[in-house]
Order: sequence, then C-alpha cells, then structure tokens
Amino acid sequence: MLRELADILQAEELCNTQGDNVQIDIACACDLMSDVLLHAKAQCLLLTGLTTTQSVYTAEVADIKVICFVRGKRPQRDVVELATNKNIILLATHLPMFESCGKLYRNGIKGCSEV
Repeated sequence: MLRELADILQAEELCNTQGDNVQIDIACACDLMSDVLLHAKAQCLLLTGLTTTQSVYTAEVADIKVICFVRGKRPQRDVVELATNKNIILLATHLPMFESCGKLYRNGIKGCSEV
C-alpha cells in the first residue's frame, strides 16, 4: 500500500489522485530518463532526483504510477499539476537514492531485474 511505502521512505505525498490502494512490488532508481525507458517495469516505483516534467512524461510512457523524488528535491508547481492530470502519484523524501533503495529492498520491494 502507498502509505506503507511513504512511511518506509519517510516521504511526503505531493499529489495523489489514486488513494492508498496502489500496490508497489518493484522499484527503479534512475536520474537518466532514457535508462527508465530501457529498464523500468510497468507499475513500478520510480526513484529519481529529476524534478522536471520530463520525469512525469517518462513515467506516463513507461506506465509508472508513482514517482518519489529523492535527496530532498521538490518539483515546481507545474510538475505537480502535470502529474495530477496524468494520475501519477508524487512523493518526496529527504533520503538519498542509495538509502531509499536499501530501505525498500529490506522491506520486500524488488528491483526491476528481479522480475
């Protein structure tokens, strides 16, 4: 569930049009959106430091429903509005990407190469 995921990452919810019933079992961590398109699996969580509209458009193409911005980065209002319009959930955590991945893995979230 989304709330558990946010708790694990100590993340703040920036926008959510889908409620808490979003199930995430896999995650992908990238700052290069070309790598996301090559390696991410549909319905995964994307961890990234890229806070531009590019991350939202990439998530839409890759069928990713949740983006978590790491390293304390926060998107501007236009990015949040775009994600809301595209039904993509945005989270933000102060944790670095490496620690975020470790916490998720320790709590049963697999990487994209494991499925």
